[in-house]
Amino acid sequence: MRKIVHRHLGKVVAGAATAVAGTAVMVGITLPGTAGADDSGGTRAGQARQAAQANGKPAPGVVEQAPAEGEKGKGLDPLTDDETKRVEKIALSGQLLNSGENVKGARGPQRLTVELTEPDTDQPDSANAPRRADVTFYDYRSDSVVTRTVNLDTGKVEETSTQHDVQPPLSIAEQTEAARLLIADPLGAGLKADYKDATGKELTSPDQLTLTSMVFRATPGVKPAELGKCGEHRCTRLFPKVKNGAWIDTRDFVVDLSARKVVKLG
Repeated sequence: MRKIVHRHLGKVVAGAATAVAGTAVMVGITLPGTAGADDSGGTRAGQARQAAQANGKPAPGVVEQAPAEGEKGKGLDPLTDDETKRVEKIALSGQLLNSGENVKGARGPQRLTVELTEPDTDQPDSANAPRRADVTFYDYRSDSVVTRTVNLDTGKVEETSTQHDVQPPLSIAEQTEAARLLIADPLGAGLKADYKDATGKELTSPDQLTLTSMVFRATPGVKPAELGKCGEHRCTRLFPKVKNGAWIDTRDFVVDLSARKVVKLG
C-alpha cells in the first residue's frame, strides 16, 4: 500500500507575548482550495449546437475532453500547478462529484490537499515509477475523508479510500466558512463588538480577519451535549486576528461545520 475582546466574549488579546502563546496552540493550515468542477462547454461546441438548432437538426452530443497535461514534473519533483489542477479534476469526477457535498452545501466534496504520492520503495523499479498524486477531500454529506490516488501518466484514478471519524486540519475555505457562520450567529456579537473596539469599523466579513483554526473533538462529558458529535462531525475552534492587529479571543465557541451551528462551550 502507498502511504498515502472578553469584555464582550473574551478580550482583545494584545501584546507580543500573548500572541506567541496563542500561536503555540494553533495548528498548521492546509493548502487553500474549494471543491467543484468546470461544467462549461467549449466555444466551438456551443457554436456547433447553435448552428444545428438553427438548421432544425438535432444538436450533436458533446464528449468532455480529458484535462490537458500542461507542464509536467519529473520523479519526486513537487507537483506543478498544471499537474495539481489536472489531478484534482480527475479525482473529482463521477459519483464523488454527484453525491458529495462541500462546506457550503454545494455539489462535490471539499478539497483539502493535493500531494505527490511517495513511491513504493519495496518495488524493484521504484526509481522509474510513474508519478502519482493523492487528492484528499472532506465529504460533508457523509462526514468522511475521501482520498483518491491519481496516476499522472495514465490520467486514471487507481485507488480510493474512505475514512470516518478522521479530522485533518481545516482548509482555508473551511476556516472562512466557519468565521462566516460565527459572524452571522447571535453568539458572534462579542466578536463583532471587539473588532469594532479594535478598529472602529463594523465586522461583516471573514475577509477582514486573519484566521487560524484547530479541529475540535468531543471528550467524554463535554458540555453542552450537542458537541458530543464533534469528531464524527467537522468541528473547529477559531483563532481570529484583526489584520495587522490584535488577536480576538473566541476560544469559548465551537463551530460545527457539519451541522452549520455555533455552540458555546459549557
